[in-house]
Amino acid sequence: MKILIVEDEKLLADSIKTMLEGRGFQVEAVYDGETGADYAELGIYDLLILDVMMPKMDGFSVLKEIRQYSQVPVLMLTAKGEESDELAGFRYGADEYISKPFSPKVLIARVEALLKSCRVLNDSR
Repeated sequence: MKILIVEDEKLLADSIKTMLEGRGFQVEAVYDGETGADYAELGIYDLLILDVMMPKMDGFSVLKEIRQYSQVPVLMLTAKGEESDELAGFRYGADEYISKPFSPKVLIARVEALLKSCRVLNDSR
């Protein structure tokens, strides 16, 4: 399974990358929304982890763009934890929304659950 992390906090992105690689995932990290949108367009990822507040292009805009051509699972991981932000994430097509600070164990559990549910859905088609 291949995961793309789009997160402008390089230290955090690299930490999540290392954690997920330890669970056997192939992971790439990019550090701004525009690059994230470009990478996502390649269509090679099984899951995206997407921040909201980023340079060049915010995460909501990236998500809206991605949803024009893909239903890849997207987990929003962001400091924007207000109810209105979370609802906006789901409205734009997020599959999961986690506010920072977060539990690494919960993040891994949600990543694995999203990937599992998507495999089940794809297998039933």
